[in-house]
Amino acid sequence: MLHLLKYRFKSSLRNRPSMFWALLFPIILGTLFYFTIGKMDEDDFSTIPVAVVEGETSQEADNFQHFLQEIEESDSHIIVVKYMKEDAAAKALEEREVKGIFYTEDQISLTVAAKGIEESILESLLNSYVDSAKMMTQIGQIHPEGMNAAISSMSNYQNLVQSVSLKGRSIDGNVQYFYALIAMACMYGCFLGFDAALGLQANLTPLAARRCITPTHKLKIIVSDMAGVLIIHFANVSILVLYLRFILGIGFAGEMGKMLLVSGIGSMIGVSLGILVGSAGRMTENLKIGIMLGVSMTCSFLSGLMIGGMKDIVEKHAPLVNRLNPAALITDAFYCINVYDNPERFYRDLGTLAVLGVLMLAGAYLIVRKECYESI
Repeated sequence: MLHLLKYRFKSSLRNRPSMFWALLFPIILGTLFYFTIGKMDEDDFSTIPVAVVEGETSQEADNFQHFLQEIEESDSHIIVVKYMKEDAAAKALEEREVKGIFYTEDQISLTVAAKGIEESILESLLNSYVDSAKMMTQIGQIHPEGMNAAISSMSNYQNLVQSVSLKGRSIDGNVQYFYALIAMACMYGCFLGFDAALGLQANLTPLAARRCITPTHKLKIIVSDMAGVLIIHFANVSILVLYLRFILGIGFAGEMGKMLLVSGIGSMIGVSLGILVGSAGRMTENLKIGIMLGVSMTCSFLSGLMIGGMKDIVEKHAPLVNRLNPAALITDAFYCINVYDNPERFYRDLGTLAVLGVLMLAGAYLIVRKECYESI
């Protein structure tokens, strides 16, 4: 067994194309992610387009417009104000070009088209202004000598919004891409698994032909190949996770041990997929690689690798897909570690991944066990 394992190590490590896709490509892609989207967190979410419709001129309207100008020019960049006519503002709101409309008259009002975080922020701004105006009125009536100090204090606006999880951890929306990247790296273990499976296909390679005529039990060969490539690929994904966390400084706030546990089970999924596809049927090598690549990239796409929020869209319209998609399960497990702090959901994801991996390995074994050749 150790002898088989040793040569599986050597064979896999010398397979440069498979090692490139399983190790170097995710690291290169992660580096590109870091320099393109990893620094965008200051610019996303914070700026909310809002329309202002001016009514009759009044002191209240002037004060509120000055308030909005102060907010817009502050360092928080929460809103960007567009002055419009009423019809144009209504059309912009309907087409989601703005998130709300402030009507500035004697009575300031806000109109929104939906209920969401951005609309809640606009409502909070209006409430903040109304409360501040009432307080300034009371100060002017009771302690007019303190009016200047009150105005100075009110001008020091603080950041009104901070994105945190239910457990109080900060959320960086761009981290989802790196979770999906790790999931893709796990799935790319299929290339190593595929290479191992080729070693069992006597009709494809001379090496497999020689192995098939040996008296060694097929299960022993499969287990040694599986163990060898799984150890190698787990090391590959671990290098990627450590690179993202400690070299690029991606904000993985959860326990590193649990993240490596997810990476290990995710690696098993990728390797199992490669062994299953490599063992299935007598298709050509290129066709099997195409199937494998299509499955891994589709799973990665649905987990949010290319489009942020894709996993949420799938959850809304086809939640069963997220329950069975290995890449989505891996990213969800990372969310449980770093954001949700939900052990039940975390272990459910790991359990589902483990079952999927075992089923694929069992399928590969059943296929290989029945393989026979009239002549080699």
